[in-house]
Amino acid sequence: MTKPPPPTTPDGRYLVVDGRLWRRSNPALGPRQRELLVAALMRARADVGRAKRTKDAALERRARDRVHRAKVGLGERGAPWWTDGTPDLNRRLVQNTPYAAWVQDL
Repeated sequence: MTKPPPPTTPDGRYLVVDGRLWRRSNPALGPRQRELLVAALMRARADVGRAKRTKDAALERRARDRVHRAKVGLGERGAPWWTDGTPDLNRRLVQNTPYAAWVQDL
């Protein structure tokens, strides 16, 4: 049986995983752009694993840099993709955010 997807905040900005907020990808990305960025992210993650297995610190650093660039491109890191001035709560415990009451009602 597959696990259900994690809940998404009502404003669509975050997923809640193990009580922590994780910023979602920018919904304004086009399908092709998203596809290319996700493919780059998966290749970079695979290279991180390969570098760790071979204990190649330089390769690991380069691969981690590529992971970061892909995540910034997707909108999961870097400046928030929304423009209303609401602060970014990425990686915060949901119980310590304005979403606390919402998550208790799930």
